[in-house]
Amino acid sequence: MKKTVNKLVVTMAMVIGALLLLPITAFGALSTPTLQVSASQATCTLNWNGISGATGYDVFRNGTWYQWTSSLSYTDSGLTNGTTYTYTVAAQNATTTPITTSPQSAVKTCTPAAGGISLTAPTLNVSTSNGFCTLSWNSVHGATGYDIYRNGSWYQWTSSLSYNDSGLTNGTTYTYTVAAQNATTKPVTTSPHSASKSCKPSAGNGGGGFVVSEAQFNQMFPNRNSFYTYSGLVAALSAYPAFTNTGSDTIKKREAAAFLGNVAQESGHLRYITELDVRNHPKYCLISNTQYPCAPGKQYYGRGPIQLSWNYNYGAAGAALGLPLLTNPDLVATDSSVAWKTALWFWNTQSGAGRMTPHHAIVNNAGFGETIRSINGTVECNGKEPDKVNNRIKYFTNFANLLGVSTGDKLGC
Repeated sequence: MKKTVNKLVVTMAMVIGALLLLPITAFGALSTPTLQVSASQATCTLNWNGISGATGYDVFRNGTWYQWTSSLSYTDSGLTNGTTYTYTVAAQNATTTPITTSPQSAVKTCTPAAGGISLTAPTLNVSTSNGFCTLSWNSVHGATGYDIYRNGSWYQWTSSLSYNDSGLTNGTTYTYTVAAQNATTKPVTTSPHSASKSCKPSAGNGGGGFVVSEAQFNQMFPNRNSFYTYSGLVAALSAYPAFTNTGSDTIKKREAAAFLGNVAQESGHLRYITELDVRNHPKYCLISNTQYPCAPGKQYYGRGPIQLSWNYNYGAAGAALGLPLLTNPDLVATDSSVAWKTALWFWNTQSGAGRMTPHHAIVNNAGFGETIRSINGTVECNGKEPDKVNNRIKYFTNFANLLGVSTGDKLGC
């Protein structure tokens, strides 16, 4: 019996010793990633799941090691369209000696093809003034810029959403189209052209039919930031044709004075593009608004002539104007025409804290005070901020006098 026990002890010791001699990697084996591959223009994009214990991943192309990465994706660009590439990926733990590597994933094939990116045609709007044609269009998803064609020939490239064509001959008709472009692809991807629009500049038309001439605009805002261009404002007018184009000449000019008077208060006479108090910049995300949820990493502080704020306003304005303002709110601070369009969007379509839109208040003789109530009534009206209200009234009165019209009644709120 004693001999049998001794044999058992010896056997167990041998087993334990053998286990201790096994490589550490036997206990740290990595599982195989699951690879997904998608193709686009001259590009193959690889994605895979994270593997527990991995510190990185080896990418193999056409059976040969190709790239190491610590992420869970890899974009292989500069490929030849029409050529098929094969990929596998393996997890790796570089903290072990020797390095631990998982089995390679199942092989995936990828064949890049031209036309992997598709751009839609922009919608072009054109307005005319003395020696000018002003073009504006909607943002196209995936575009990095826009080609402008005049009279059937390529004319200009721009990264903005508007263009002011100056030095034109009054009485001559010009035709325009615009096409979206993505210059990151090889060859460059271009959308179909927009519908052709014609423009015939004429003398005596100071701003595309706008009741405020460029000289008057300069007189109103002599020290404005160069971002706030007159041409950008004129280009934005096509988005809301009823603005300063409803009622008598007096009402049209009164609305222009009322709008610009409020703009003067909101933007420091067009000196400020973004909200000055940066401490407030992260505060304008209303999480409960699920229709226009805040995009990751984006902030919706005041921007533009009327200081557009909050995610729901950026989302709604973008939807109305065909612009990606929820995902790219900085467009309001980088494109003059877009900035003016957002101000006109609020003026013509939103009642804010008031009972009507500012446009409705002026054209229906409800009074300038109702425009204040709609724009910032919660903060300023009913005696809360009388100095700010009085500033707005003063600016409106000065601009109305410059345009040669009366202010009407009911100026305060």
